[in-house]
Amino acid sequence: MFVRRNVTALAPPLLAVVLLTAGCAGRDDDSTPASETASPSATPHGYVEGATEAAEQQSRLLLGDSATGETRVLDLISGKVHETARRAGVTELTTDGRFGYFHGADGTHVLDSGAWMVDHGDHVHYYRAKIREVGELPGGTGTSVRSDAGVTVVTGADGRAGVHPRTDLEKGATGTPVGLPGTYAGAVVPYAEHLVALTEDGSGPARVVVLDRSGKPVASPEVACTDPQGDAVTRRGVVLGCADGALLVREDDGAFTADKIPYGEDVPETERATAFRHRPGSTTLTAPAGKDAVWVLNVTERAWTRVETGPVAAANTAGEGSPLVVLESDGALHGYGISSGKEIRVTEPLLKDVSDAAPGKATAPVIEVDRSRAYLNDPSGKRVYEIDYNDNLRVARTFELDVRPSLMVETGR
Repeated sequence: MFVRRNVTALAPPLLAVVLLTAGCAGRDDDSTPASETASPSATPHGYVEGATEAAEQQSRLLLGDSATGETRVLDLISGKVHETARRAGVTELTTDGRFGYFHGADGTHVLDSGAWMVDHGDHVHYYRAKIREVGELPGGTGTSVRSDAGVTVVTGADGRAGVHPRTDLEKGATGTPVGLPGTYAGAVVPYAEHLVALTEDGSGPARVVVLDRSGKPVASPEVACTDPQGDAVTRRGVVLGCADGALLVREDDGAFTADKIPYGEDVPETERATAFRHRPGSTTLTAPAGKDAVWVLNVTERAWTRVETGPVAAANTAGEGSPLVVLESDGALHGYGISSGKEIRVTEPLLKDVSDAAPGKATAPVIEVDRSRAYLNDPSGKRVYEIDYNDNLRVARTFELDVRPSLMVETGR
């Protein structure tokens, strides 16, 4: 693998700096590895044995070739590519920010990317460690995996869910899950040291329920969600996609509420938001709105914006003040002003073949976004583009690969 650069710097200008407070001891300065300063009485929050703390985001891309089963990890700091175990039959790749979940017909393989962050609100810790295989989670096609700092919840296509302690995965084992009672309409989402889920009784729309970590109901906001599809965790709460818009489930001082965020218009089924993408930590979500438009949901303002585009293959945004970045059928990236809806920038065609890039398809190209860069996978070209979305969608680096990266997620954010 080699890297073509359009800039002189060897690595992207990852500007996020760890702002440590007196309450997070164990660091002499922002750049000293935790392994050199940690002691039993002064261990950084979120530290895991064998990890090194860094002063900037330690992003890595997990890549999969769905045709051959080949997998890779691309370290965006060093530019090096690590070969990982082949996984035949993988049809989807998801992540929780550290672990990659390679979904197949017979189960889900877990890979520890060795890059993660711990967010304390007023400051952030970044860590890096060795990449390692963890093991297999049960559940085939249609299985959803959602995590927070304490647990990982696996929800099968049959609606049954199991809770895995996060510490098991961190130690390199999947462990034994605790099964939740009943079945659920969609993924069970960890949030605020609880679990947010939707239940159905067969006689009406799904309803929100908040569970403790053992599965005991602790709150049932009086709100319904017809045809639930899609979910996302933001700083404002959990967003659940519904036929008439979205629900925002949030916690305030131990109390849980659920608010509707309606579209405000009748939206055909084929144009509903059913799968959200956003920068982790952002409160601005994107989703295809049919073939030729993109929904942008501002969770803070509780408002939807429909941006008319060309034929959409993938879309994402870094959030407030950043453009909506859309891969269209011409193979180029298009930038749109979210508030104006106007196209403000278009690149030269980057992908030659986007014929198999229907929005929502597991193997379609994706746009991953972090605080300074966006990443676009080009399966047919066997490459990944790094895009500076704050500089007119400039291609900052091009990573040439030995596999077709038809599956891609970013960790370390």
